[in-house]
Amino acid sequence: MPVEITWWGHATCTVADSHIRVLTDPLFARRLAHLRRRRGAPPPPAAWRADVALVSHLHADHLHVPSLSRLAPGTRLLVPRGALRAVPALRRLAHLRLTEMAPGDTTRVADLVVRAVPARHDGRRLPFGPHHCPALGYVVEGEARTYFAGDTGLFDTMAAEVGPVDVALLPVGGWGPHLGHGHLDPRLAAEALARLAPRSAVPVHFGTYWPIGLDAVRPHEFHAPGDEFVRLAARRAPQVAVHLLRHGESVRLEVAR
Repeated sequence: MPVEITWWGHATCTVADSHIRVLTDPLFARRLAHLRRRRGAPPPPAAWRADVALVSHLHADHLHVPSLSRLAPGTRLLVPRGALRAVPALRRLAHLRLTEMAPGDTTRVADLVVRAVPARHDGRRLPFGPHHCPALGYVVEGEARTYFAGDTGLFDTMAAEVGPVDVALLPVGGWGPHLGHGHLDPRLAAEALARLAPRSAVPVHFGTYWPIGLDAVRPHEFHAPGDEFVRLAARRAPQVAVHLLRHGESVRLEVAR
């Protein structure tokens, strides 16, 4: 049975595996603080449908309460441990079935097993927020093993912590010209790909949101990361099939175990 990946923009993807829909870091807004969606329409209501939604960390472009509020009643929501304390607005989402996760935790959703894995990223709600919550990646295991990295830097134990995977959804950019510590740029994402050695990869977290006015000054930094990752991945991990998707585009991947 094929696994289907749809990229809706930024870190928001739908992973359809074993008749289960997994939604990553739901963000459906046209504008978020100083950021404006500069490419692709916001995901349509069909994208809001999921059996389980994964939140990688507490930054507002990954844990966006108004977007989470659009999920259907009964949807499972997995968030980092401590999120309820750090983001009290989550308590208003009583229609969702919320579970806090820490690295190593697993939960079953029908025929899928979702495992939280470490990420190297600041997991606080605000840059100087008082509550320290782990930033997470997730491995979704069904017909395929799909790794959603969330936001992370490259770290020495990444391959061992994540384990064998068939598909990697890797961040390759951001929403500003300076990514800083705890992020993957195209070069570091290509190195992560070489270490993880999946069969397929989809670059995410680039070319969607950009600070208002900055795209007129430094447009290449908004547009370039996806193509640059494809180029570098071909050099560092030529055995991996990289699928560069447009917003709203899907790829169906046959997985042979």
